[in-house]
Amino acid sequence: MTRQRLPTGIQDFETIRSENFYYVDKTSLIQQLLDDGRHYFLSRPRRFGKSLLISTLKALFKGQDILFKGLDIHDYWDWSVTHPVVRLSFGGKYNEPEEIEGDVLEQLEGIEHEYGLTSATASNTGPRRLRNILRRLHQTTGQRVVVLVDEYDKPILDVLRDPALACANREYLRGFYGIIKDSAEHVRFVFVTGVSMFSKVSLFSGLNNLKDISLDPRFATICGYTDADIDTVFAPELEGLDRNAIRQWYNGYNWRGTERVYNPYDVLLLLDHREFRPYWFETGNPAFLLKILKEKSVSLRELENRMVDRALISKFDVDSISAEALLFQTGYLTITDEKQEGHRTLYCLDYPNREVQLSLNDELLVYLNPKDIVPLDEGKTLRDLLEVNDFRGFTETLKAYFASIPYQWHTTGDVARYEAWYAGLLQMGFRAIGVDVRSEEASSHGRADLVILTGGQVFIVEVKMVETATETEGALEAALAQMRDRGYAEKYKGRKELVHLIVIACGREARNLLDIRVEPVG
Repeated sequence: MTRQRLPTGIQDFETIRSENFYYVDKTSLIQQLLDDGRHYFLSRPRRFGKSLLISTLKALFKGQDILFKGLDIHDYWDWSVTHPVVRLSFGGKYNEPEEIEGDVLEQLEGIEHEYGLTSATASNTGPRRLRNILRRLHQTTGQRVVVLVDEYDKPILDVLRDPALACANREYLRGFYGIIKDSAEHVRFVFVTGVSMFSKVSLFSGLNNLKDISLDPRFATICGYTDADIDTVFAPELEGLDRNAIRQWYNGYNWRGTERVYNPYDVLLLLDHREFRPYWFETGNPAFLLKILKEKSVSLRELENRMVDRALISKFDVDSISAEALLFQTGYLTITDEKQEGHRTLYCLDYPNREVQLSLNDELLVYLNPKDIVPLDEGKTLRDLLEVNDFRGFTETLKAYFASIPYQWHTTGDVARYEAWYAGLLQMGFRAIGVDVRSEEASSHGRADLVILTGGQVFIVEVKMVETATETEGALEAALAQMRDRGYAEKYKGRKELVHLIVIACGREARNLLDIRVEPVG
C-alpha cells in the first residue's frame, strides 16, 4: 500500500480527499443515518472527528461527487440533487454576554454572502436572521436546507465557572435552535454535534425532534478509528511500532458498540512522532473537572468500575452536573459493560486506556498537592520499597505522602468515605507511574480495597479507619484475620508469586496513617 499524508489536525473533508491524506471511510454509517431519519444529535469528546463528520455531510449534500469516488456511499447517492447547506460552528470565545450573538451574526452573514442573499434589515437578531435565511434558501434554490451545527455547546461549556453567563448563553441557544424546528418546512436534514449531552428540556426544548445517537450501538464507531482501521488504512505507518502497545495506550473508547475505538488525534500524532505520549490528554484542561470532583468530595477510585444508571451519564446542565456524566462525556471514562435491572439500564464506567489512566491520576495528584511534591517521585519510591519488602520504609514514606495532601477533600463523617479517600490516594500514586493496581478486586467472600501487582509480587491492601491511636493494634489484627477468613489471597496462589496481606490503619483524629501490618502468605 502506498504511503499517504497524515491528516493531523485537518478536519476538512475536501482537503483530506483532494490532497492525498489518509481517510477512514465512515460513509456507510452516514448512508444508514440518511436512510433512518432526518434530525440527529451526536455527543463525543473533543478531538474525536466530529468536525470532519460535519464537513463530510456538507460535501455530500452539496454534491461534490469527485470527493467520494471509491467510498462506500458513492454508488448509492443521487448526485443529481444538491441542497443548500447552513453550517454553523461555535468555535470562538464566549466570555462576554454579547459575544455569542456577534459570532452568530457573523456566521450567518457569511452564509448570506455564499449564496448571494441580501441581508434583510428587519432580521437584526441571530434567530430572526436564521429563520429568514432558511426560508429564502428554500425559495431561491427549490431545495430544502441542510443544517449542520458543530460544537453546539461550547458557548456554555466555556463559561461553566460563571453560572449566570452560562445560563444566559444557554437561553440564547435554546431560542436559536428552536428556529430550526419552527422552520421545518424549509429543512431537509439536521445534524448537531458537541461534547456534552444537555437535556432536551434545558437546551433543545424548541428542537425536541432530534434523535440522539450518542449511545446507539449502530453508530458507535461513526467517530474514531477501529482496530481494523488501524491495521488497514494506516498499515504503511505501523512498521517499528508495538501494535499491542498502541492498543493499550489509545484504544478502549466505547459507546455501546461491539468494537472499541481509538481517539484519532492520538493515533495520528503517534504515527507522526513515533513515541507513546498522552497526546490527547495534553491538549485539554481538566481543571474544571477536578474542581467538580473536589466540590462533590469524589475520588477517582470511587468512579472506577462503577455501575451507574444510563440517565445519570446522559444528563448534563449548568446547575446539575454529576461527576460521572462529566467524566464520561468528556472522555475520561467510558462504558466497559452494561446490564439490565428491571426497567433500568446500568453501565459500568472505567478508564478507556493507559493514556487516560496515567494522566488523569497524575493530574489529580498535582491538583491536590500544594507542597510541590512530585507525584511520580512519590509513587516510584513507594513502589521500590514494596518490591524490596521494606515495609517500615514504606510506612514512613506513605505517612509523609498522606500528610502532603490537604484533607479538606473529604469532610463527611462516613467512615467508608474516609477509607476510600486514603485508598484512593495510594491507588492514584501507583496508577500515575503505571503500576498494575486493581480496585476492589473480588474474592470468593469479599472485595479487597486494593491489589497491587509489582516486582513479581502481589500486595493485597485493606484500609481501616480508627478513631484514636489506642485502637490501632486491635483494628490491624482484626482486619488481617478477616482477610484470611475471606480468602483474599486464594486466587493468587496459582500465580507462583509471593503474596502479602497488608492492612493500613488511618486515624480520624490524626488525619494520617498510624501503622500497618503485613503478613506473607505461603
